[in-house]
Amino acid sequence: MVQDWDPDEHVAPELQVALMRRAVDRRDAIRERCGACQRTPLVGERVYFDHAGAVFCELCRALDPDPALGSRIVHGPEFGHTMRLTDHRAA
Repeated sequence: MVQDWDPDEHVAPELQVALMRRAVDRRDAIRERCGACQRTPLVGERVYFDHAGAVFCELCRALDPDPALGSRIVHGPEFGHTMRLTDHRAA
């Protein structure tokens, strides 16, 4: 006999929900956000920074008449933790 799935039987315990919320809040706290629109820039997107160190996305940078101090590409969390295999065999 196959029983129907009852969503009330599979409710996550309060501790599990609390831990998940805390993890998401911590991740959001360290994320870089645009100083104007608060949007999180995407991996591969160019961000610009001003003399005060504030970061601005491409969209908000286009609206600012002052030139940016510099720019850089947004990297993903794996940046710097990957390995590149090279072939050292004699040709």
